[in-house]
Amino acid sequence: MKSASIFFTIKRFWLPLILTSVTALIVTACNPTNFKSAAAQVPQIVTAVLSEPSTFNYALNESAYSVFGFIYDSLINENPVTTKLEPGLAESWEVSKDGQRIVITLRSQIKWSDGKPMTADDVVFTYNEIYLNPKIPTSLKDALKVGDKGTLPTVKKIDERRVEFSILEPFAPFLRYVGGIPIMPAHALQEAIRTTGSDGNPKFLSMWGTGTDPKQIVGNGPYVMESYVPSQRVIFRRNPYYWRKDAQGNLQPYIERIVWQIIESTENQLISFRSGQLDDLEVPPEGFSLLKREEKRAKFKIYNGGIDTSTTFIAFNLSKAKNSQGKPLVDPIKSKWFNKKEFRQAIAYALDRETMKTNAFRGLGELQNSFVYVKSPYSLPPDKGLKVYNFDPEKAKKLLLQAGFKFNAQNQLLDTDSNRVRFTVLTNSERKVRGDMASQIKRDLGKIGIQVDLQILSFNSYLEKLKVTQDWDCYLGGFLGGGIEPHSASNIWRIAGASHAFNLGPQPGDPPLIGWEVSDWEKQIDSLYIKGAQVLDENKRKEIYYEYQRIASEQLPFIHLVERLNLQSVRDRFQGIQYTALGGPFWNLYELKVVD
Repeated sequence: MKSASIFFTIKRFWLPLILTSVTALIVTACNPTNFKSAAAQVPQIVTAVLSEPSTFNYALNESAYSVFGFIYDSLINENPVTTKLEPGLAESWEVSKDGQRIVITLRSQIKWSDGKPMTADDVVFTYNEIYLNPKIPTSLKDALKVGDKGTLPTVKKIDERRVEFSILEPFAPFLRYVGGIPIMPAHALQEAIRTTGSDGNPKFLSMWGTGTDPKQIVGNGPYVMESYVPSQRVIFRRNPYYWRKDAQGNLQPYIERIVWQIIESTENQLISFRSGQLDDLEVPPEGFSLLKREEKRAKFKIYNGGIDTSTTFIAFNLSKAKNSQGKPLVDPIKSKWFNKKEFRQAIAYALDRETMKTNAFRGLGELQNSFVYVKSPYSLPPDKGLKVYNFDPEKAKKLLLQAGFKFNAQNQLLDTDSNRVRFTVLTNSERKVRGDMASQIKRDLGKIGIQVDLQILSFNSYLEKLKVTQDWDCYLGGFLGGGIEPHSASNIWRIAGASHAFNLGPQPGDPPLIGWEVSDWEKQIDSLYIKGAQVLDENKRKEIYYEYQRIASEQLPFIHLVERLNLQSVRDRFQGIQYTALGGPFWNLYELKVVD
C-alpha cells in the first residue's frame, strides 16, 4: 500500500523506498522543534513516515514502513538515474555465459555496525539459513524461485570474500535479486535460527521485534538505530563502521543523524513541513498549490519525477476458501458476484477516473491501466492489446444485465436471487487522498445501484485484515512499483506468492485453508511469470509480459485507478540531490551534505 504498499515487495533501492514515501511529523508533548534546533550542533535530516515499523527483523517484514533502508546496504545497488548496477558491499561480480552462475566478491575489511567483520560466511548464512530456509516464512523466497518446480539458488562459500550463487536453469533477473537483498549478521542471529522454541519454531521468528532495544540491531548500512519511541519516532545515527569513503578518504555519510517522525496523517505532515519542522515532504495533492506559492520564500524545492512507480487500485476478494473453523472468508453470496469477470469489468466502467484525478488528485496524477510501470519497456500499450476501461456507466449496466443481475423499481442492483448488491470497501486512513477516492467510488457505484459501505482503518489494522484474517470484500490500496523489472511483482502474481492478495493461498505457519481454488487465468499468469524470468532474450521477455498484461486487463483482479505524480519537497540546505521517480531525493544519502 505504500502509499502504503500492502504487502512487502522486493525493492531495488535501499533508500528511496523508505524515503520517497516519507513525510510527516507528530504533534506530541515531545515537540519536533527540539530536533530541528539540534541541527546547529549536528548535521541531520528530519523526515517522517505514515506508520510505525512492524518489526526490526528484515526477513519477516511485510510493511511498507520499515527501518531497513537506513540500516542495511546491498551487495549490489541499482543506480536510479542510470538504472545500471553498481558495486555496494560487493566490489565486483562475475556472471557465467549461460547466466546460471554468479561469483560475488566482497569488499575487503567491511564490518558490521558492532565492529565485527562481515565475510562470505554472512552471505551464505543469510541465504541458506534465513531466506531459503523452509521454516522461515519470508516472502523473499517468492522472488528467488526459478521455473515450474520453484527451485531455489544454491549458495556456497569459495573463500572469505567470495560467494558462488548458482541455479539449475536460466533466470533473467538473477543478478539483480541476489545482489539486491540485504545480508544479515550470522554472529548475531545464527543461534536463534538453529534453536527451537517451545512452539517448535525457530526462535528467530520472535527475534528483533519492535520491543527490542534498537541499539542491539546489527546492520551494515549507513546508519544504526539509536532509539525508538512507539508511535512517535525512530532516531538513527551514522554507522562508524560503514564502508563508504569519499575521494579524500573521509567517512560517509556526512549527515550524522536521521530523525524519522511517525505521523499518521498527510494533513498533519503538510502542517509540519510548512512550519519548518520537516526537511522533506511527499507532496500530497491537496497541498501542492499551497506549497508551490511558498517554495522560494521558505527555501525548498518541489521536485517532479513524473508519474509515480506505484500502482493504486481496488481489488475484490476472490477467495472461495474457508478458514480452519470452516467459516467462508467471503460471504458466499458476495463471492459469486466478485468471481464474475463481467461484474469486475462493470465496476471498472462505472468508476469516473477523470473526475477522481481532478478532485481527489487535484489534477496531479495520471489514469493507470496496468500493473507494470508505464515507463518500463515491458509496459503493454493499449494499441497492442491492453484493455482500457474508460468511464461508461451505461456499458457497466449492460454488462451487469448480461451477467444475470437486475434492477428493481428503485434502480437498486439485485443478483439472480434478488439479493441486494452491497459490499464494503476497505482502505487505510493515513492518506487523505484515499478517503477522497473511497468516497467517490461509493458515489459512482451508487449510480449503478450498488450500495458501498466504507471501512477506513489505520494502516496496521488494515494490513492485519488483508493479510491475516482475510476478512474483507474489496480493498482500495496500492503496491510500491518495482521499477522497470516486472519480476519484482512475482510475489503478487505467482499463485503461491505471499502477496497474491486477491486470492491469497495457504501461507507457511498459518492455519490451513479449506477449499482454496485457483482459476485457469491465474494459472496462465503464473506460467507466464515463470517463463518471463527464464527467458534471457529481452524481446521475448517483452512479449511474455505483454501477454500477462492482456490477461490481467481482461480478468481485472486489480481495477486500476489514478496514480499520483511523484512530487517531493526538499529543503534547499541539502547539497547533492539527484532526484528521480525511481530513487527519490535521498537515494544517494551517503554523499549528501548540509550546507547551511
